[in-house]
Amino acid sequence: MSDPVGLFNLLFPFFGVIALGFAIARIAKVPEGGLAWMQLFLIYLALPCLFFRLISEKPISELANWPFIAGTTLSTALAFVLSFAAGRLNGLRPPETVLGAVAGSYSNIGYMGPPMILSLLGPAASAPVALIFVFDTFFLFSATPALMALAGVERRSALATAADIVRKVLTHPFVVATIIGILASLFRIRPPAAVETMVTWLSGASAPCALFLLGVTVAMRPVGKLPGEVGWLVGIKLVLHPLIVWLVLAAFGPFDPVWVEAAIVMAALPPALNIFVLARQYDTGIERASACVLVGTVASIVTLTGFILLTQTGILPLNPFR
Repeated sequence: MSDPVGLFNLLFPFFGVIALGFAIARIAKVPEGGLAWMQLFLIYLALPCLFFRLISEKPISELANWPFIAGTTLSTALAFVLSFAAGRLNGLRPPETVLGAVAGSYSNIGYMGPPMILSLLGPAASAPVALIFVFDTFFLFSATPALMALAGVERRSALATAADIVRKVLTHPFVVATIIGILASLFRIRPPAAVETMVTWLSGASAPCALFLLGVTVAMRPVGKLPGEVGWLVGIKLVLHPLIVWLVLAAFGPFDPVWVEAAIVMAALPPALNIFVLARQYDTGIERASACVLVGTVASIVTLTGFILLTQTGILPLNPFR
C-alpha cells in the first residue's frame, strides 16, 4: 500500500464520500431533522453490527492484551492533557477547555477507523481497532462529564455524576455490541445463518452511511472566523497524538507490527463528530467544535496520508528503541 496509486485508491473513497455528503448538503436544502433516522440507523444498527463482527470473530486470548490497552489509552490521555493545556494557555474557560481536550484527543474511531484500517491492514487489525475504540470511548466519555461537573456545568453530586457516567458508557450501543461480541467469542457462539447475513449487510452499510453523514453534518455547521486555538488542537490531534502512540507502544511493547500500525493510524484520524454532539449537549463552544471537525477532516487528507506512508514504507520504524 506504500505505492501512490494504491494509497490513493484506499483513501479517495473515504474522503470522496465525505465530500459528496458536504456538497449535496450545500446543494439540496434538506432540513437538518432529516438526519435523525440516518443517525439512528448508524448508532443503533449498522455500527454495532460492525463492532460485533470485529470482536466475535477473534479468539478471546487475542483481546486480552492489557499492555496494548494500557499503552493506547495512556496515549489518548496524554493527548487529552496536552490539548487541555493548550486551551488554558489560549485563555479558554474551563468548560471550553474540556471540550477542546476532547477535540485534540478523540479520533473518528467509530465512523472512519474500522473500515479504513481493515482495508489497509486486513482482518488482523480488527482486534486492535476494537480495543482502541472501546477503551478510548470509555476514557473520554468518563473524563468529559466528570470534568464538566468539576467545572460547574453539571450541578449534581459526585455519586450521581459517577452513576450517570457508568450508565451511559455501559448502555452505549457500541459498547453493548462489543460485550455481546466478547461473549460470543468466549463461548464460540455463531448466530444463525439468516441473522449472520443481516449482520453482514448492516455492518457493510456502516462506512458509506457514516462518512456521508459526516460530510452532511459538517456542511450544516457554518464556521465563521476560526478561533485561534483550533490550529493548536488540530495539530495535537493529527500530528502529536499518533507520535505519542508510536513512542508509548514502543516503550510498552513489543507488539505485533500490525497492531502498532493500526494504533498509529487510528490516532492520526481526524477529530470525531461526537465533539460537536458534546458541545451541543453542554451548550459550550459549538462553533469551535464545528471548526475542529471541519479543519481536522480537511487537514487529515495530508497528515493521515503522511502517517500511512511513513509506517508502510518503514521510514517511521514501528519500534524506534530497537
